[in-house]
Amino acid sequence: MSRVCQLTGKKRNNGYAISHSHIRTKKIQGVNLQNKKIWSAEQNRWLKVKISTKAMKNMLKNRKAIKN
Repeated sequence: MSRVCQLTGKKRNNGYAISHSHIRTKKIQGVNLQNKKIWSAEQNRWLKVKISTKAMKNMLKNRKAIKN
C-alpha cells in the first residue's frame, strides 16, 4: 500500500535541500503515517487504518469537543 493517509489523503512532499553554495538536491518529505485501529459504531467493529499523526490529532481534538 502507498504512503498516503486514508482519512485526509495526505501524500509526500517534493522539495529541494539547498546547500550553502546553493546546490539543489531533491528531498522528499514523507508523511508520518501510523497504523491504528479505530472503533466504528456504524459497522460495530474495529477498522485498521493507516492515518497521519495530524489526522490523529484532529480526531482527538474533535472527540474532546464532542464530549464537552
